[in-house]
Amino acid sequence: MKPGLARRILGLSLALILSLPSVPASAARIKDIVDIEGIRENQLVGYGLVVGLNGTGDSLNNSPFTRQSLQAMLERLGVNTRGTPLRTANVAAVMVTANLPAFAAQGTRIDVNVSALGDAESLQGGTLLVTPLLGADGEVYVIAQGSVSINGYSAEGEGATVVSGVPTTGRISAGGLVEREVAFELAAQTHLRLSLRNPDLTTARRIALAINNLIGMPAALPTDPATVQLQLPRGFNGNIVDLLTDIEQLVVTPDQPAKIVIDENSGIIVMGADVRVSAVAVAQANLTVSITETPEVSQPEPFSRGETVELPRTQIDINERGTNLALVPDTVTLQQLVDGLNALGIGPRDMIAILQAIKAAGALQAEIEVL
Repeated sequence: MKPGLARRILGLSLALILSLPSVPASAARIKDIVDIEGIRENQLVGYGLVVGLNGTGDSLNNSPFTRQSLQAMLERLGVNTRGTPLRTANVAAVMVTANLPAFAAQGTRIDVNVSALGDAESLQGGTLLVTPLLGADGEVYVIAQGSVSINGYSAEGEGATVVSGVPTTGRISAGGLVEREVAFELAAQTHLRLSLRNPDLTTARRIALAINNLIGMPAALPTDPATVQLQLPRGFNGNIVDLLTDIEQLVVTPDQPAKIVIDENSGIIVMGADVRVSAVAVAQANLTVSITETPEVSQPEPFSRGETVELPRTQIDINERGTNLALVPDTVTLQQLVDGLNALGIGPRDMIAILQAIKAAGALQAEIEVL
Protein backbone atom coordinates (compact mmCIF):
# COMPACT_ATOMS: atom_id res chain seq x y z
CA MET A 1 0.00 0.00 0.00
CA LYS A 2 1.26 3.43 -0.87
CA PRO A 3 2.19 5.74 2.05
CA GLY A 4 -0.17 8.49 0.85
CA LEU A 5 -3.12 6.14 0.59
CA ALA A 6 -2.38 4.72 4.05
CA ARG A 7 -2.36 8.20 5.59
CA ARG A 8 -5.69 9.07 3.94
CA ILE A 9 -7.29 5.85 5.23
CA LEU A 10 -5.96 6.55 8.74
CA GLY A 11 -7.30 10.09 8.60
CA LEU A 12 -10.74 8.93 7.51
CA SER A 13 -10.80 6.32 10.30
CA LEU A 14 -9.93 8.92 12.96
CA ALA A 15 -12.56 11.30 11.60
CA LEU A 16 -15.17 8.53 11.73
CA ILE A 17 -14.27 7.66 15.31
CA LEU A 18 -14.40 11.29 16.41
CA SER A 19 -17.76 11.78 14.70
CA LEU A 20 -19.41 8.95 16.67
CA PRO A 21 -21.76 10.20 19.40
CA SER A 22 -20.19 10.00 22.82
CA VAL A 23 -22.15 8.22 25.55
CA PRO A 24 -21.65 9.33 29.18
CA ALA A 25 -20.01 6.75 31.41
CA SER A 26 -23.08 6.67 33.69
CA ALA A 27 -25.59 6.34 30.81
CA ALA A 28 -27.73 3.23 30.54
CA ARG A 29 -30.27 1.72 28.22
CA ILE A 30 -33.91 2.07 29.18
CA LYS A 31 -34.30 -1.74 29.20
CA ASP A 32 -31.67 -1.93 31.96
CA ILE A 33 -33.31 0.55 34.35
CA VAL A 34 -37.05 -0.14 34.00
CA ASP A 35 -39.45 -3.05 34.30
CA ILE A 36 -42.28 -3.28 31.77
CA GLU A 37 -45.78 -3.93 33.04
CA GLY A 38 -46.85 -7.51 32.37
CA ILE A 39 -43.33 -8.83 31.72
CA ARG A 40 -42.56 -10.48 35.03
CA GLU A 41 -41.84 -13.80 36.72
CA ASN A 42 -44.22 -15.56 39.09
CA GLN A 43 -43.02 -17.36 42.20
CA LEU A 44 -44.18 -20.92 42.77
CA VAL A 45 -43.96 -23.20 45.80
CA GLY A 46 -44.82 -26.82 46.55
CA TYR A 47 -44.36 -29.61 49.08
CA GLY A 48 -43.02 -33.01 48.09
CA LEU A 49 -40.97 -36.06 48.96
CA VAL A 50 -37.43 -37.01 47.93
CA VAL A 51 -36.80 -40.75 47.92
CA GLY A 52 -33.78 -42.95 47.27
CA LEU A 53 -31.52 -41.43 49.94
CA ASN A 54 -28.77 -43.59 51.38
CA GLY A 55 -29.94 -43.46 54.99
CA THR A 56 -29.61 -39.65 55.13
CA GLY A 57 -33.31 -38.85 55.08
CA ASP A 58 -35.70 -37.72 57.80
CA SER A 59 -36.08 -39.73 60.99
CA LEU A 60 -39.78 -40.51 60.95
CA ASN A 61 -40.04 -40.30 64.74
CA ASN A 62 -38.89 -36.66 64.72
CA SER A 63 -40.66 -35.68 61.47
CA PRO A 64 -44.33 -36.68 61.70
CA PHE A 65 -45.19 -34.75 58.52
CA THR A 66 -42.79 -36.99 56.58
CA ARG A 67 -44.49 -40.12 57.93
CA GLN A 68 -47.96 -38.77 57.09
CA SER A 69 -46.88 -37.77 53.57
CA LEU A 70 -45.26 -41.15 52.97
CA GLN A 71 -48.38 -43.00 54.12
CA ALA A 72 -50.65 -40.81 51.98
CA MET A 73 -48.45 -41.35 48.92
CA LEU A 74 -48.42 -45.14 49.39
CA GLU A 75 -52.21 -45.16 49.82
CA ARG A 76 -52.63 -43.35 46.50
CA LEU A 77 -50.54 -46.11 44.94
CA GLY A 78 -52.70 -48.81 46.54
CA VAL A 79 -50.46 -49.69 49.50
CA ASN A 80 -52.05 -49.51 52.96
CA THR A 81 -49.55 -48.84 55.76
CA ARG A 82 -51.91 -47.49 58.41
CA GLY A 83 -50.96 -48.85 61.82
CA THR A 84 -47.67 -50.24 60.55
CA PRO A 85 -44.51 -48.70 62.04
CA LEU A 86 -42.29 -47.17 59.35
CA ARG A 87 -38.56 -47.12 60.00
CA THR A 88 -37.09 -46.04 56.69
CA ALA A 89 -34.48 -43.29 56.58
CA ASN A 90 -34.40 -42.98 52.80
CA VAL A 91 -37.20 -40.40 52.49
CA ALA A 92 -37.10 -36.65 53.13
CA ALA A 93 -39.83 -34.02 53.09
CA VAL A 94 -38.82 -31.01 51.00
CA MET A 95 -40.07 -27.63 49.91
CA VAL A 96 -39.85 -27.06 46.16
CA THR A 97 -39.61 -23.52 44.76
CA ALA A 98 -39.33 -22.11 41.25
CA ASN A 99 -39.81 -18.93 39.24
CA LEU A 100 -42.21 -19.19 36.32
CA PRO A 101 -40.75 -17.05 33.51
CA ALA A 102 -42.89 -14.50 31.71
CA PHE A 103 -44.86 -15.94 28.79
CA ALA A 104 -43.74 -19.52 29.55
CA ALA A 105 -45.74 -21.74 27.19
CA GLN A 106 -47.42 -24.96 28.23
CA GLY A 107 -45.03 -27.89 27.93
CA THR A 108 -41.81 -25.92 28.44
CA ARG A 109 -39.42 -26.85 31.24
CA ILE A 110 -37.94 -24.73 34.02
CA ASP A 111 -35.42 -25.30 36.82
CA VAL A 112 -36.64 -25.96 40.36
CA ASN A 113 -34.95 -25.71 43.77
CA VAL A 114 -35.35 -28.32 46.51
CA SER A 115 -34.78 -27.69 50.25
CA ALA A 116 -35.07 -30.19 53.10
CA LEU A 117 -37.85 -29.53 55.58
CA GLY A 118 -37.07 -32.08 58.30
CA ASP A 119 -33.87 -33.35 59.89
CA ALA A 120 -32.42 -34.99 56.78
CA GLU A 121 -28.63 -34.96 56.63
CA SER A 122 -28.24 -34.90 52.85
CA LEU A 123 -30.31 -35.03 49.66
CA GLN A 124 -27.49 -36.55 47.62
CA GLY A 125 -28.69 -39.26 45.24
CA GLY A 126 -32.36 -38.55 45.89
CA THR A 127 -35.23 -38.27 43.42
CA LEU A 128 -38.10 -35.84 43.79
CA LEU A 129 -41.49 -37.44 43.24
CA VAL A 130 -44.26 -35.68 41.29
CA THR A 131 -44.83 -32.38 43.08
CA PRO A 132 -47.37 -29.73 42.02
CA LEU A 133 -46.11 -26.15 42.30
CA LEU A 134 -48.73 -23.53 43.16
CA GLY A 135 -48.88 -19.81 42.48
CA ALA A 136 -50.19 -17.04 44.71
CA ASP A 137 -53.73 -17.76 43.48
CA GLY A 138 -53.56 -21.40 44.62
CA GLU A 139 -53.57 -22.80 41.08
CA VAL A 140 -51.09 -25.42 39.89
CA TYR A 141 -48.80 -24.05 37.19
CA VAL A 142 -45.86 -26.49 37.18
CA ILE A 143 -45.32 -30.18 37.94
CA ALA A 144 -41.81 -30.97 39.24
CA GLN A 145 -39.98 -34.30 39.30
CA GLY A 146 -36.46 -35.54 38.76
CA SER A 147 -33.06 -36.33 40.28
CA VAL A 148 -31.72 -33.81 42.78
CA SER A 149 -28.24 -32.38 42.22
CA ILE A 150 -26.48 -30.88 45.24
CA ASN A 151 -23.34 -28.78 45.48
CA GLY A 152 -22.25 -29.80 48.97
CA TYR A 153 -21.39 -33.09 50.61
CA SER A 154 -21.05 -34.54 54.10
CA ALA A 155 -18.85 -37.34 55.46
CA GLU A 156 -19.03 -38.65 59.01
CA GLY A 157 -16.92 -41.06 61.00
CA GLU A 158 -16.67 -42.06 64.62
CA GLY A 159 -14.31 -39.24 65.52
CA ALA A 160 -14.83 -36.53 62.92
CA THR A 161 -17.38 -35.02 60.56
CA VAL A 162 -16.73 -33.08 57.38
CA VAL A 163 -19.44 -30.95 55.75
CA SER A 164 -18.88 -28.89 52.60
CA GLY A 165 -21.54 -26.53 51.31
CA VAL A 166 -25.18 -27.22 52.16
CA PRO A 167 -26.06 -30.84 51.31
CA THR A 168 -29.71 -30.34 52.32
CA THR A 169 -30.48 -28.08 49.36
CA GLY A 170 -30.36 -28.99 45.70
CA ARG A 171 -31.52 -28.16 42.21
CA ILE A 172 -33.24 -30.06 39.41
CA SER A 173 -32.26 -28.72 36.03
CA ALA A 174 -35.31 -28.60 33.72
CA GLY A 175 -37.19 -30.53 36.38
CA GLY A 176 -40.40 -28.49 36.19
CA LEU A 177 -42.97 -28.95 33.42
CA VAL A 178 -45.29 -25.98 32.79
CA GLU A 179 -48.93 -27.12 32.88
CA ARG A 180 -50.72 -23.75 32.96
CA GLU A 181 -49.88 -20.47 31.23
CA VAL A 182 -50.29 -17.00 32.69
CA ALA A 183 -52.75 -15.26 30.39
CA PHE A 184 -51.43 -11.90 29.17
CA GLU A 185 -51.48 -10.67 25.57
CA LEU A 186 -48.75 -8.09 25.33
CA ALA A 187 -49.27 -7.33 21.62
CA ALA A 188 -52.94 -6.47 22.23
CA GLN A 189 -52.16 -3.73 24.76
CA THR A 190 -52.48 -0.07 23.76
CA HIS A 191 -50.87 1.41 26.86
CA LEU A 192 -48.35 0.16 29.42
CA ARG A 193 -46.44 1.41 32.41
CA LEU A 194 -42.66 1.48 32.71
CA SER A 195 -41.60 1.01 36.34
CA LEU A 196 -38.23 2.46 37.34
CA ARG A 197 -36.09 0.09 39.39
CA ASN A 198 -34.62 3.11 41.21
CA PRO A 199 -37.45 5.66 41.44
CA ASP A 200 -36.39 9.21 40.67
CA LEU A 201 -38.30 12.20 39.26
CA THR A 202 -35.44 13.39 37.05
CA THR A 203 -34.79 9.95 35.61
CA ALA A 204 -38.50 9.42 34.88
CA ARG A 205 -38.68 12.74 33.01
CA ARG A 206 -35.53 11.95 31.01
CA ILE A 207 -37.00 8.60 29.96
CA ALA A 208 -40.23 10.25 28.83
CA LEU A 209 -38.34 12.93 26.86
CA ALA A 210 -36.15 10.32 25.14
CA ILE A 211 -39.23 8.31 24.10
CA ASN A 212 -41.11 11.36 22.84
CA ASN A 213 -38.09 12.54 20.86
CA LEU A 214 -37.85 9.14 19.19
CA ILE A 215 -41.52 8.96 18.24
CA GLY A 216 -41.96 12.65 17.49
CA MET A 217 -45.15 13.00 19.54
CA PRO A 218 -46.08 12.94 23.26
CA ALA A 219 -46.54 9.20 23.83
CA ALA A 220 -44.81 8.93 27.23
CA LEU A 221 -45.81 10.76 30.40
CA PRO A 222 -44.07 10.53 33.80
CA THR A 223 -46.82 10.14 36.39
CA ASP A 224 -44.64 9.72 39.51
CA PRO A 225 -40.98 9.05 40.40
CA ALA A 226 -41.41 5.32 39.72
CA THR A 227 -43.74 5.24 36.71
CA VAL A 228 -43.75 6.39 33.09
CA GLN A 229 -47.06 5.92 31.29
CA LEU A 230 -46.62 4.77 27.68
CA GLN A 231 -49.41 5.13 25.11
CA LEU A 232 -49.35 3.54 21.64
CA PRO A 233 -49.47 6.53 19.24
CA ARG A 234 -52.14 6.73 16.61
CA GLY A 235 -50.90 5.79 13.18
CA PHE A 236 -47.85 3.97 14.59
CA ASN A 237 -46.63 1.36 12.14
CA GLY A 238 -46.72 -1.63 14.48
CA ASN A 239 -48.04 -2.81 17.83
CA ILE A 240 -46.85 -2.21 21.38
CA VAL A 241 -44.13 -4.86 21.00
CA ASP A 242 -42.59 -2.98 18.07
CA LEU A 243 -42.70 0.23 20.09
CA LEU A 244 -41.03 -1.37 23.11
CA THR A 245 -38.32 -2.83 20.87
CA ASP A 246 -37.39 0.66 19.70
CA ILE A 247 -37.69 2.21 23.17
CA GLU A 248 -35.60 -0.27 25.18
CA GLN A 249 -32.45 0.57 23.20
CA LEU A 250 -32.64 4.30 23.98
CA VAL A 251 -29.82 5.57 26.20
CA VAL A 252 -30.51 7.92 29.11
CA THR A 253 -28.45 9.13 32.06
CA PRO A 254 -30.09 8.09 35.35
CA ASP A 255 -29.98 10.65 38.13
CA GLN A 256 -29.29 9.58 41.68
CA PRO A 257 -29.66 11.40 44.99
CA ALA A 258 -26.70 12.13 47.21
CA LYS A 259 -26.73 9.17 49.57
CA ILE A 260 -24.35 7.30 51.84
CA VAL A 261 -25.24 3.68 52.62
CA ILE A 262 -23.69 2.18 55.75
CA ASP A 263 -23.74 -1.44 56.85
CA GLU A 264 -22.64 -1.35 60.48
CA ASN A 265 -22.49 -5.13 60.79
CA SER A 266 -19.82 -5.54 58.11
CA GLY A 267 -18.35 -2.03 58.17
CA ILE A 268 -19.14 -1.39 54.48
CA ILE A 269 -19.59 2.23 53.35
CA VAL A 270 -20.90 3.19 49.90
CA MET A 271 -21.03 6.86 48.88
CA GLY A 272 -22.75 8.37 45.87
CA ALA A 273 -20.93 10.62 43.43
CA ASP A 274 -22.94 13.74 44.40
CA VAL A 275 -22.08 13.67 48.12
CA ARG A 276 -20.86 17.11 49.22
CA VAL A 277 -19.49 18.36 52.53
CA SER A 278 -19.39 21.93 53.82
CA ALA A 279 -16.32 23.30 55.57
CA VAL A 280 -15.81 21.32 58.77
CA ALA A 281 -12.95 20.26 61.04
CA VAL A 282 -12.74 16.59 62.03
CA ALA A 283 -10.82 15.30 65.04
CA GLN A 284 -10.37 11.65 65.87
CA ALA A 285 -8.54 10.14 68.85
CA ASN A 286 -7.72 6.52 69.58
CA LEU A 287 -7.93 5.23 73.14
CA THR A 288 -6.45 1.81 73.94
CA VAL A 289 -6.99 0.13 77.31
CA SER A 290 -4.90 -2.99 78.05
CA ILE A 291 -5.65 -5.18 81.08
CA THR A 292 -3.10 -7.83 82.05
CA GLU A 293 -3.74 -10.45 84.74
CA THR A 294 -0.60 -11.96 86.38
CA PRO A 295 -1.76 -13.79 89.53
CA GLU A 296 0.83 -14.77 92.12
CA VAL A 297 0.87 -17.73 94.47
CA SER A 298 1.50 -17.06 98.18
CA GLN A 299 2.74 -20.02 100.23
CA PRO A 300 2.86 -20.20 104.05
CA GLU A 301 6.06 -20.52 106.06
CA PRO A 302 7.42 -24.05 106.55
CA PHE A 303 5.76 -26.05 109.36
CA SER A 304 3.07 -23.36 109.76
CA ARG A 305 -0.70 -23.83 109.64
CA GLY A 306 -1.22 -21.37 106.79
CA GLU A 307 -2.73 -22.15 103.38
CA THR A 308 -1.49 -21.61 99.87
CA VAL A 309 -3.55 -18.86 98.24
CA GLU A 310 -3.56 -17.16 94.86
CA LEU A 311 -3.17 -13.39 94.96
CA PRO A 312 -4.63 -11.40 92.02
CA ARG A 313 -2.28 -8.98 90.27
CA THR A 314 -3.86 -6.72 87.66
CA GLN A 315 -2.02 -4.21 85.47
CA ILE A 316 -3.99 -1.61 83.50
CA ASP A 317 -2.30 0.42 80.75
CA ILE A 318 -4.09 3.29 79.04
CA ASN A 319 -2.65 4.56 75.78
CA GLU A 320 -4.30 7.59 74.20
CA ARG A 321 -2.82 8.47 70.85
CA GLY A 322 -2.53 12.00 69.71
CA THR A 323 -5.70 13.56 68.37
CA ASN A 324 -5.79 13.91 64.59
CA LEU A 325 -7.39 17.14 63.43
CA ALA A 326 -8.14 17.53 59.75
CA LEU A 327 -9.84 20.39 57.95
CA VAL A 328 -12.29 19.42 55.23
CA PRO A 329 -12.72 22.39 52.84
CA ASP A 330 -16.05 23.64 51.57
CA THR A 331 -17.99 21.67 48.91
CA VAL A 332 -15.40 18.95 48.47
CA THR A 333 -15.96 16.13 45.99
CA LEU A 334 -16.39 12.48 46.88
CA GLN A 335 -12.75 11.72 46.03
CA GLN A 336 -11.52 14.56 48.22
CA LEU A 337 -13.74 13.43 51.08
CA VAL A 338 -12.44 9.85 50.87
CA ASP A 339 -8.83 11.04 50.66
CA GLY A 340 -9.31 13.29 53.67
CA LEU A 341 -10.83 10.54 55.81
CA ASN A 342 -8.14 8.07 54.76
CA ALA A 343 -5.48 10.62 55.71
CA LEU A 344 -6.65 10.35 59.32
CA GLY A 345 -5.60 6.69 59.37
CA ILE A 346 -8.91 5.39 60.71
CA GLY A 347 -10.83 2.20 60.12
CA PRO A 348 -14.26 1.74 58.57
CA ARG A 349 -16.15 1.77 61.88
CA ASP A 350 -14.52 5.01 62.99
CA MET A 351 -15.29 6.43 59.55
CA ILE A 352 -18.96 5.53 60.05
CA ALA A 353 -19.03 7.45 63.33
CA ILE A 354 -17.32 10.46 61.69
CA LEU A 355 -19.82 10.55 58.82
CA GLN A 356 -22.74 10.39 61.23
CA ALA A 357 -21.19 13.18 63.30
CA ILE A 358 -20.70 15.35 60.19
CA LYS A 359 -24.33 14.74 59.26
CA ALA A 360 -25.47 15.70 62.76
CA ALA A 361 -23.47 18.93 62.47
CA GLY A 362 -25.38 19.82 59.28
CA ALA A 363 -22.24 19.84 57.13
CA LEU A 364 -23.07 16.76 55.04
CA GLN A 365 -25.36 17.38 52.05
CA ALA A 366 -26.42 13.77 51.63
CA GLU A 367 -28.77 11.21 53.07
CA ILE A 368 -27.33 8.51 55.33
CA GLU A 369 -29.01 5.12 55.15
CA VAL A 370 -28.00 2.58 57.78
CA LEU A 371 -28.73 -1.05 56.84
